[in-house]
Amino acid sequence: MFPDMVEEAPILPKKGRGAVRNESGRYEKFARIAVSDGWDRVSEDEFPDENRPRTEIRTDSSRSIVSHNDSPDIPFSSSINPYKGCEHGCIYCFARPTHAYLGLSPGLDFETKIFAKPDAAQLLDKTFRGRNYKPTVIAMGANTDPYQPAERSLRITRAVLEVLERFGHPVGIVTKSALVTRDIDILARLAKRRLVAVSLSVTTLDRDLARVMEPRASTPPRRLEAIRQLSEAGIPTGVMAAPMIPALNDTELEAILQAAAEAGATSAGYVLLRLPLEIKDLFADWLEAHRPDRAKHVLSLVRDTRGGALYTAEFGKRMRGDGPYAELIGQRFRAAVKRLGLNRDRWALDLSQFKVPPPQTGQLSLF
Repeated sequence: MFPDMVEEAPILPKKGRGAVRNESGRYEKFARIAVSDGWDRVSEDEFPDENRPRTEIRTDSSRSIVSHNDSPDIPFSSSINPYKGCEHGCIYCFARPTHAYLGLSPGLDFETKIFAKPDAAQLLDKTFRGRNYKPTVIAMGANTDPYQPAERSLRITRAVLEVLERFGHPVGIVTKSALVTRDIDILARLAKRRLVAVSLSVTTLDRDLARVMEPRASTPPRRLEAIRQLSEAGIPTGVMAAPMIPALNDTELEAILQAAAEAGATSAGYVLLRLPLEIKDLFADWLEAHRPDRAKHVLSLVRDTRGGALYTAEFGKRMRGDGPYAELIGQRFRAAVKRLGLNRDRWALDLSQFKVPPPQTGQLSLF
């Protein structure tokens, strides 16, 4: 093959997927870069088999289930992630770089090679029974979605909720999936004890944009309906307008908040687009594939909110950005929240109910 005959593979959308490429993770010794010698070219409206990557569910063998952090930017210090990777395929997902730790790509691998934790409930039960365990609100959905498609059959998240209920342990949930309504029975019981709060992430009301930006997440109308069902069941429910992407979905901010409030949401938050590590290139490729007419404009405005770079990790700014454009989004959010009566009452979850129950085996503890 002559060097001048080799060209970088064209950026083509992948059917039902967010990422359009699958370059190696940053820790790999060798980089995988797709190239074309001309023999594999197809018309723009054709999708060969490699453009329909299938999902693989693998087993994660972690020996612990609760993760801890000390970031001043997030309101929790403990979290549970029943899955590594996320089939929703949201192109902007800040969890994508974690797949590099597994020797996989933060691109297509992240949304097609999913690691499930079938022992999550048992591990959590063991953690809660530890002599030195001190309860704090646990977050679910802080990294990958606990209600992604695999949960429908694996039911790992539901098993975790059953453990949380049994121990009287508080939990906060964030999801993009209407599947959360399946567990209304448990969530309603937890809500009566002030042990749960749920937020639905609504990025856009535009179904066409949602289909290419977060291809396997629930549609925007289904998420709003989930807010309605959860609220009617007495479960404190909020909306996360996240991420807000300049010149792509940020004009919808007020409409998203209003639609969620009308559905029953009582709290709201937002996050400005974050593009750490590999996500910068993944997002740029996605723009070229799906929104080429505005790609340069979007990235230019992103830089305006990040001090001239595509991302800065500075605490206090990474969630909100800085500069005039970022501040304007913040002002709009605060004005809409005030107008809609959101965030008036903060739902304080109760840590005092945590109690270690007898083992389910029936055997008495020696201590």
